Amino acid sequence: MRYRRAIEKLQALAEACDSDKGWPPEDPFLLEAYVFGDVVQGADPLECVEVVLVLNLPPQDVIWESNPHGTMWLADRLRLNKGGFAYWWRSHLDSISNHHIRGPVRFWSHDGPDEGVFRALAERRFDELPRRTPPPYAQREQQAAELEAALSHLRAVHAPYWDRDWRREHHGSGRYPEHDLWEAVHGFLDLHDAAESRGLGGASATT
Repeated sequence: MRYRRAIEKLQALAEACDSDKGWPPEDPFLLEAYVFGDVVQGADPLECVEVVLVLNLPPQDVIWESNPHGTMWLADRLRLNKGGFAYWWRSHLDSISNHHIRGPVRFWSHDGPDEGVFRALAERRFDELPRRTPPPYAQREQQAAELEAALSHLRAVHAPYWDRDWRREHHGSGRYPEHDLWEAVHGFLDLHDAAESRGLGGASATT
């Protein structure tokens, strides 16, 4: 994908986010949207546009690499599965950044698309982008908390995996129980390996 096309797709996504920001009216589900990776580095061409969608859910409901309840509908509305995007969900109570999401830039909020960000991207003024980068100690604390949450989630999926009622509840709309198990395993291992590589003792979480 050429860089110019990536920016066009990001602008279309911001407009789609703006169209759905009022759902549900009493407690909006989607709060913010960020971009990171190749787009904010100016790569041309690039493989995909990497984005983060921030949800009005607590951290325990937005486990790393999972698809929280309600996100399938939202991904469809935002056309995230139509090609060209790689996307992740984050809780509004968690840091946006983690071991994978580095230097994210907010391009949409309930105030609308950030025109300053889009101008900077269009003009390739990458040093002017307002990147979110927490201090190292906050990153370590966040990673440890996410690892513990991912392990708890994996256990919660593994324990009832063969229960017929659980499998029935997790089957539908193109998803199967295997999706939940794979996401739980992948999310935990990804965080575990990142902790190990940074010397944070990720392996101890398995005890």
